[in-house]
Amino acid sequence: MKPNLFLGILLATLTFTTSSCQKQEMTETTREQLLDKIRGGWAGQLIGCTYGGPTEFRYRGEVIPDETPIQWNPGCVAWYYDNQPGLYDDLYMDLTFVDVLHRLGLDAPTDSLAMAFAHAPYPLWHANQAARNNLLNGILPPLSGHWTNNPHADDIDYQIEADFAGLVSPGMPNAASALSDRVGHIMNYGDGWYGGVFVGAMYSLAFVRNDVRSIVCDALQTIPAGSRFRQCMEDIIAWHSQNPDDWKATWQLCQDRYADEVGCPEGVNAPLDIDALINSAYIVIGLLYGDGDFARTLEISTRCGQDSDCNPASAGGILGCMLGYSNIPEEWMNNLREVEDRDFAYTHISMNRAYQMTLDLALRQIEAQGGRVGEDIIAIPLQQPQPVQMEQSFPGLRVAQILDGRQIQDLDSLSFEGTGIVVRSYVNSPDPAYIAEVDVTIDGQHTQTVQAPVAFHNRRQELCWDYGLQNGPHTLSLRWLNPIEGAEINCYRIIIYGTTE
Repeated sequence: MKPNLFLGILLATLTFTTSSCQKQEMTETTREQLLDKIRGGWAGQLIGCTYGGPTEFRYRGEVIPDETPIQWNPGCVAWYYDNQPGLYDDLYMDLTFVDVLHRLGLDAPTDSLAMAFAHAPYPLWHANQAARNNLLNGILPPLSGHWTNNPHADDIDYQIEADFAGLVSPGMPNAASALSDRVGHIMNYGDGWYGGVFVGAMYSLAFVRNDVRSIVCDALQTIPAGSRFRQCMEDIIAWHSQNPDDWKATWQLCQDRYADEVGCPEGVNAPLDIDALINSAYIVIGLLYGDGDFARTLEISTRCGQDSDCNPASAGGILGCMLGYSNIPEEWMNNLREVEDRDFAYTHISMNRAYQMTLDLALRQIEAQGGRVGEDIIAIPLQQPQPVQMEQSFPGLRVAQILDGRQIQDLDSLSFEGTGIVVRSYVNSPDPAYIAEVDVTIDGQHTQTVQAPVAFHNRRQELCWDYGLQNGPHTLSLRWLNPIEGAEINCYRIIIYGTTE
């Protein structure tokens, strides 16, 4: 941090001034200014999510062409509230954790955060759903998010839910990382976790920076040097410097180097890329090439494709926090204001309530980290970003083969050669409460009995997996213990792994 970063900056531009105490640099703000930035963060997230919603995963491995319009129509936010409220999983899932922290305190037990998430009524996918199934079967965090227990560990899930960690930790990226350690490991590990750590740190620094490049570069210090995630973001920053006027050139360089998928069983050798690393890159491309312009930032992060609602949601939220609610251009605000008093689906929390809950938590966090909260003036302790621990999911693995799907009856003896296997599946039954039970045996050794519910809420996305086999020939045997009439277990994708060595 430059020692004079905050000196001489006009209050109307940054709304923060600096002071010092004996051991820790402080920055002062008012409650009104702090709330304005919190509101800007939530507002930017909702606006970005809505803007990119119509193109979510419709452009996979390609940019959205310039001639394809991205609409921002009157009443569009209210329309999604009424007709497709699931679009806002970025926000209502954040609010699950905000609600628990608000009720139980910033030191709320991780198990309380995890179980609120596991039992919430909303549907989940990818790493979130794998974690939910783990939690409901007694596998608690951090094991619920670990790659040996969660084939989606590197997916985007915590990245889209980490906004709260930064919003309740203004100017304190290490405090945001501590929250991410507890919450993000419920559902992710490695790059999947780093995506959330990085996003949380960018939000945190957006309170005390007025330059997006500074936010991106300093937040990246929370990611360990030598990790592939950090290398990717450093490459994006360097490519932006080399091609400052051509975001598509940077997108293509990123695609060529980082678009491979190893973990997510749905995304390997497929156009879908829900990996946190590539989608974090799209957030950074939007922020750097948008250069503080709200509309341009949303457009670029959306046109990068793949998870094109979540990425502009994060980019818009970070930029909205930096700008403040009062400085988001007015053409974006009417649609937002129409819904600010309406509760999100699956919650009893509206945007207006979220603003106040987040402010309350931010004030608690400031005090807990050594700051001062007065009746109006608030002194925030500034933190130099520190790297979190090194993590890597699926080390040394490569995708060796993908087998055609088949019914479970055809998997009483499957021979394969490699170091790992994943069987992706779904269960159908006329009885919605039915839970299939399957014995899994590898090389003649019984490894587990799987519980696979029909119910979508509790479903098991992958019937079984094992990443720790010795390289060589193996035999997988699946035995369905409780078949009933009309039920089926469709094992529709089988991935065989080898080693890179």
